Amino acid sequence: MLTIRTITAAAGIATLLTLTACGTVDSRPSNTAQTNYPTANNPYAQYGVVESMQMVRQESSSGIGGSGIGAGTIVGAVVGGVLGNQVGKGSGNTAATVLGAAGGAYAGHQVEKNSRSPGADSVQLAVRLNNGSRVTVTQDTAGDVRVGDRVVVSNGTARRY
Repeated sequence: MLTIRTITAAAGIATLLTLTACGTVDSRPSNTAQTNYPTANNPYAQYGVVESMQMVRQESSSGIGGSGIGAGTIVGAVVGGVLGNQVGKGSGNTAATVLGAAGGAYAGHQVEKNSRSPGADSVQLAVRLNNGSRVTVTQDTAGDVRVGDRVVVSNGTARRY
């Protein structure tokens, strides 16, 4: 009887200590200085001033994973393989199918590449950060950002604050 009470008491104390260790302690100092910059949800946000802006042509990477294998390449390979399969018999048929698929893929890729737009216009912003360093941000649109504006740079984009 004594050992069951001892084990129960030890288990209760161990549980209490474990739950106490899981608690959180506020380690922030009580007299924190206020800054003039808004707080952001992203702790990696950087603040600065836009020094210059310019329009740039950004190459578009289309296709699967940006590798250039797009719908034209795939459709060309399928059509070329089907047409190549119509030629020859036996191992000649297999070779014609493979060559047809390769030729169709190449032709489809070239057609897609020639019909695609060369790239989209983007805005490149040069931002002088508050810590003195400079960063260049390229984004689709400038929005309401102008040279001289104070911006927050977060997740690769700059926006006014």
